[in-house]
Amino acid sequence: MSLATEAARAERPSLPAAAAMPSSEPAYQVIRRNGSVSPFDSSKIAVALTKAFLAVEGNSAAASRRVHDIVTELTDQIVASLTRRSDAGRTFHIEDIQDQAELALMRSAHHKVARAYVLYREERARERAKAQESNAKKSNAAAATPALRMKSVDGSMAPLDTRRLAAVVEEACAGLEGVSAEAILTETHRNLYDGISADELALAPILAARTLVETDPDYAKASARLLLDKLRREALSLIAGRPEQATQAEMTGRYAEYFLGYVQTGIENELLDPEIGRFDLDRLAAALKPERDLQFDYLGFQTLYDRYFLHVRGTRFELPQAFFMRVACGLALREIDREDKAIAFYNLLSSFDFMASTPTLFNAGTQRAQLSSCFLTTVADDLDGIFKAIKDNALLSKYAGGLGNDWTRVRGLGAHIKGTNGESQGVVPFLKVANDTAIAVNQGGKRKGAVCAYLETWHIDIEEFLDLRKNTGDDRRRTHDMNTANWVPDLFMQRVEEDGVWTLFSPNETPDLHDLTGKAFAERYAHYEGKAARGEMRVTKQVRAVDLWRRMLTMLFETGHPWITFKDPCNLRSPQQHCGVVHSSNLCTEITLNTSNTEVAVCNLGSVNLVNHLHDGKLDHAHLARTVKTAMRMLDNVLNVNFYTIPEARTSNLRHRPVGLGLMGFQDALNILRLPYACDEAVSFADESMEAISYWAISGSVDLAAERGRYPSYQGSLWSKGILPLDSLALVDEARGAPIDLDRSSRLDWEALRQRVMTVGMRNSNCMAIAPTATISNICGVSQSIEPAYQNLYVKSNMSGDFTVVNAHLVRDLKARGLWDEVMISDLKYFDGGLSRIDRVPDDLKALYATAFEIDSAWLIDAAARRQKWIDQAQSLNLYIADPSGKKLDALYRHAWKRGLKTTYYLRSRSATHVEKSTLKVTDGKLNAVSASVSTAPLNGHAASVAESDGWKACRIDDPTCEACQ
Repeated sequence: MSLATEAARAERPSLPAAAAMPSSEPAYQVIRRNGSVSPFDSSKIAVALTKAFLAVEGNSAAASRRVHDIVTELTDQIVASLTRRSDAGRTFHIEDIQDQAELALMRSAHHKVARAYVLYREERARERAKAQESNAKKSNAAAATPALRMKSVDGSMAPLDTRRLAAVVEEACAGLEGVSAEAILTETHRNLYDGISADELALAPILAARTLVETDPDYAKASARLLLDKLRREALSLIAGRPEQATQAEMTGRYAEYFLGYVQTGIENELLDPEIGRFDLDRLAAALKPERDLQFDYLGFQTLYDRYFLHVRGTRFELPQAFFMRVACGLALREIDREDKAIAFYNLLSSFDFMASTPTLFNAGTQRAQLSSCFLTTVADDLDGIFKAIKDNALLSKYAGGLGNDWTRVRGLGAHIKGTNGESQGVVPFLKVANDTAIAVNQGGKRKGAVCAYLETWHIDIEEFLDLRKNTGDDRRRTHDMNTANWVPDLFMQRVEEDGVWTLFSPNETPDLHDLTGKAFAERYAHYEGKAARGEMRVTKQVRAVDLWRRMLTMLFETGHPWITFKDPCNLRSPQQHCGVVHSSNLCTEITLNTSNTEVAVCNLGSVNLVNHLHDGKLDHAHLARTVKTAMRMLDNVLNVNFYTIPEARTSNLRHRPVGLGLMGFQDALNILRLPYACDEAVSFADESMEAISYWAISGSVDLAAERGRYPSYQGSLWSKGILPLDSLALVDEARGAPIDLDRSSRLDWEALRQRVMTVGMRNSNCMAIAPTATISNICGVSQSIEPAYQNLYVKSNMSGDFTVVNAHLVRDLKARGLWDEVMISDLKYFDGGLSRIDRVPDDLKALYATAFEIDSAWLIDAAARRQKWIDQAQSLNLYIADPSGKKLDALYRHAWKRGLKTTYYLRSRSATHVEKSTLKVTDGKLNAVSASVSTAPLNGHAASVAESDGWKACRIDDPTCEACQ
């Protein structure tokens, strides 16, 4: 028997022992082409693959031994792909199994075997189609399908309601151009079988619709609406205590009643703050807008379903509008007219004009309202301080906080320990403990703990610090799960520019360097270099500055870490330099707040959706002003209702009241405005949009100060002196002795606002920070933060699975020009989602839809620099480089420093290999069709998600376990 024949007949695979579910669980099943169901038997897959290989490669003893090992590995991969997601149901169609076999053969580069397999499947498909056509002509009854039944929870059988299924699919497709209800129903019926459960029936149309996303992006909305139907059934049934279901049309009249039951259920199960029950619930229920349930894409809605919506023992009871109202109420708890403010907050969130950060969405309105995103600490140079910092990390991480730790004060390797008259082992062993703590204490069971360690470039342990993420060397001196970042003073960059020497010290001998910046740092550093030259320092080392810089860039390229962040711009432009020092940034490099032994910096984040603030081809300033002012009120309220896990965080937050308003959807906004990322007009739009957000954020903080009072540490701040973010650039110019090369023009009336700031004061010490927004942008269905498009067609991976992502703007343009077809889809897959090598795509579209690796990152830096002049904190700025070299990296990061950037984030670099190409026409998502597992060097740098491929490290564009990416 041929390989393809045997593979095609392998319709009864079973789980290997490692993948088998507990015996109490029902067995996996396979739906055959005639609709019958058989037990799942993985040994049939192994037999089919074995015969396939032997048919192509021969059956010698040597070949047989080699084939056995290959087949074992491939079978495990196929079974894992099929069973990796429990919500995909416990049944698989025979075609799905064969799709996975085909994909596994292609991935493992067994192309001859795969080719034979593909050709045989196509031949058999044609034969079946011909036979069906012939039979249909002979008798219409021959094609009839037996009436299907659905099995209830108690085991009873009832006729499957095909009319409702069709109605739900039709409703999901309503208003979506290019989406076919018939196509979804056809694919759905292919996966139905007699005795299907209610859960599997609910999943069938969802999985059917999502396979079609690559043909039209609107199928993502149809998939989300079908998932919404499943959610409605869960929620209504749990609240009613009996099976209930409703269509979207029926919910228009039922949402208010549902909301009252939702609040009662949440309080009874100790999930909602009982104070929400004391709101005027009828008024809130009347304000809900059920039609806004329809605006989600599948990726965003599945993420909400999996990770955000409240549930009782796994059964969700929180519908989207209840979710947004719960968050809004949680932020309005201490308002005077709290219903009025809750409704205003709800409208902002549910319209996607603004979205709060993930911890706020997780916890607002619950009984443990830890709403803050980021925490920054500084670690003392003694055992009590070190282990207190590690304990604080654990407590802060427990409730979904991302951490940034400054380790510069901890003495270096070989430094004297006075208490024991011994020598220190340096900072690295303690970083190892911090790394393991982040893994041990995950974020409330919702995502892996994440921390970033910062070290200043003059620390004697800096060279070991650079090696922390390497996969070679002593594993006891490696931190494979911790992010790391260089905290680089301007003096070091100046020494690099002039090819000077650089001296390393242990901080116990140079304790004041930690707190000094600018000219004061340079003068004191020179003093210590003089002492070292005279032999008056115990632990010191001289290196060539350029050599250390090159090693920093080499490690950044090879391991993704440490990131490059700049100490002096962060401090010299800080509004709070009168009462402390910025010793590090946070996990995602956008927060720049003071830390000390008594203060742990906290920042509370949210982002404006730029896409929603474009009107008639330009930025709608009036709409943006309304959004930003309401958003600032919401963020300020976070400070008052927040649950603080350690007292130092509460002290800092209430004394300085910092918030971080950012933005998302920048790339989508450029697409709408018809501006390529790599052009002067896009840089100008970055300037204009950030100036407007900055202006209204500062104005909103002044309004809050007039209503609620100034923040306690306002006096002496840059704000109190009338020095706004744009003005603070001059402080960096002075310290460097040369002006930053940057356009400093403005469009708005800053002088009038400056006078208000000085007269009325500010409610918040800091107002702006641009976070990555990876998850909340998914929720809103827009591009992440300020990121360029990664690819125009790819699969995004996160904790909810794999999702096909198609650039909807591009699809609309290609359709308008008659270019969107199966060939274009195939070309996009082959060319890694880029257009540059597809000849029939016009040049204007190639420029407009250039992807991240097709854009010179200097454009990203220039746009970021124009934003940075308006921001009182920083921005998460990823840099992309397609063909990396030492010369290019050197020029790129020097450019970032010269443009006055405060921080940079990941360096994403592409390797010699490409995106896996899909060989399947209609598979997707959890069954892994168009894979976006891009081989990079490395793209994210997370060792836990890194795989080896042809000698290159491979890491997904979004590490599903990384807090920074979510």
